[in-house]
Amino acid sequence: MLVQQKVGNIEGYAIENKTIEKIELEWFETNKRILHKKTNAGMDVSLRFLKENQQLTEGDILFEDEKKLIVVEIKSCDAIVIKPASMQEMASICYEIGNKHLPLFYFADELLTAFEKPLYNLLLSSGYDVKQGQRKLLHPLKTTVSPHGSSSETLFSKIMKLTSSE
Repeated sequence: MLVQQKVGNIEGYAIENKTIEKIELEWFETNKRILHKKTNAGMDVSLRFLKENQQLTEGDILFEDEKKLIVVEIKSCDAIVIKPASMQEMASICYEIGNKHLPLFYFADELLTAFEKPLYNLLLSSGYDVKQGQRKLLHPLKTTVSPHGSSSETLFSKIMKLTSSE
């Protein structure tokens, strides 16, 4: 089966009496343009997204007919879990991780990134509240700067403004 676009998201969707088959993705596969996967029921599915910035998220519906839905499920992975104590600390942690060009995720007052021992040791030795745990990396922080010298502020500059007023 070939899928070229999302149908919607299962959150708030009328499922009725349809069977739900899941395609499990690793967090780093969610922005791939071409993927070949099997559902948990064994059906072969080829994903081919030609539009730019196509991002799959937890619960995205890839296929629907009268009998079933095929839905994305993102697997848990080994992650670094950080609980910043202040906005200043959050800015510093975001800077450290961003400076290494690693993806950063935010969920339930936790900063998350895929586990890497050197980064874990660096953050731990810097005195941050850092743990290792299993998490789904679902909500990436969008921190890219607008191209060509746009005057819009970056996430980092906004955080730094907030911390300087404390």
